[in-house]
Amino acid sequence: MGSRKYFGTDGVRGLVGKAPISPEFVMKLGWAAGKVLATSGTKKVMIGKDTRISGYMLESALEAGFSAAGIDIGLMGPMPTPAVAYLTKTFRAEAGIVISASHNPYYDNGIKFFSNDGEKLPDDIELAIEKMIDEPMDCVESAKLGKAVRINDAAGRYIEFCKSNFPTPLSLKGLKLVVDCANGATYHIAPNVFRELGANVIEYATKPDGININDECGATSMANVSRLVVEHEADLGIALDGDGDRLMMVDHLGNVIDGDELIFIIARAAQLRGQLEGGVVGTLMSNMGLELALQKLDIPFERANVGDRYVMEKLKANNWQLGAENSGHIINLNCTSTGDGIVAALNVLQAIQESGKNLFTLRQGMQKLPQLLVNVRFVEGSDPLADAAVQQQVKTVEQQLSGRGRVLLRKSGTEPLVRVMVEGPDAAEVKTLAESIADKVRAV
Repeated sequence: MGSRKYFGTDGVRGLVGKAPISPEFVMKLGWAAGKVLATSGTKKVMIGKDTRISGYMLESALEAGFSAAGIDIGLMGPMPTPAVAYLTKTFRAEAGIVISASHNPYYDNGIKFFSNDGEKLPDDIELAIEKMIDEPMDCVESAKLGKAVRINDAAGRYIEFCKSNFPTPLSLKGLKLVVDCANGATYHIAPNVFRELGANVIEYATKPDGININDECGATSMANVSRLVVEHEADLGIALDGDGDRLMMVDHLGNVIDGDELIFIIARAAQLRGQLEGGVVGTLMSNMGLELALQKLDIPFERANVGDRYVMEKLKANNWQLGAENSGHIINLNCTSTGDGIVAALNVLQAIQESGKNLFTLRQGMQKLPQLLVNVRFVEGSDPLADAAVQQQVKTVEQQLSGRGRVLLRKSGTEPLVRVMVEGPDAAEVKTLAESIADKVRAV
């Protein structure tokens, strides 16, 4: 990924109005992608977005760029990232484009691409697009300009797809659910999916205004959904992020259940019904408790680098089906081609209905080790990970833990942050050790 000029691990992302998330660049990106994709196939792309106010501007810029390259465009409006992946396949389009910065605040945005099979674009296609961006922009003759059409039934199609991943004999009747849509792309979809399967749904953060996406709501801010579950005496809470590819849940007592615990529940249920193929892929950030719990069930476990791209690579290499990040990005290749928060929630609800146990009980099979993640901002251009004092402090902490836990430092792929993670058996010790490393990073 290091040789890329514009694409990061999850497309092109940044502050709205500044390159590369400016109207000029995004139009050029659409044109460049169109030129690369125009060499074969249907010459059609699908564009979806989350609910950020900047989505209107960027959608128009992409549309202009693709049209100039002679590519037809299907406009889906606000749609979850996994819905764009699914509908790209069903419409036999050359690519799907999502305008979203996922769990980031409204003033950020990004562009990410899916291939015609609903997966992230292959590296060679991304590199070809990057190369084309640096070429002078031209325009096909008027008769060959791409046409844009609005896909009016996109939400209904995706709702039916989600429901198809919940076994027909089962129902959610009798369950009271709090569903937090982060004022994002699932606001008009997730509540309907769960209602149509029989649940009593209490909606939260389903009134996007272009600016309130991920604002004290959704999978990155769990306090309100926890409170609402307890207040309404609900059976559980479901929290999605702004673009609908992450899931966090809450049990009936208001306890947060993260991606590690959710993938454990899904894997164990699949094993019990004889449908588990292979093992589970986690990441370097996955809690050691997940590894130990799966070990007890004789379910293989491997770690990938942080990022759903790397989880997917390892799943394919192993021919496995289940992978997850502890942040709630859950991949079940038996159901979808990418992380899907709504489908993952349905996988957990299936485990609940089949077992007759509630979420609180199902999570007991896994005990997490205390883990602390400290985000430390650094000055762009510096490299805290190469600093001798930082490296020495990491060694000191690793010696103190002496096999009882883990230390991990990594840079964010989207902003100038170093993430300092320490894991061990004692929470107070973990906090002290993590801060000792974070202080050295701050001093660089």
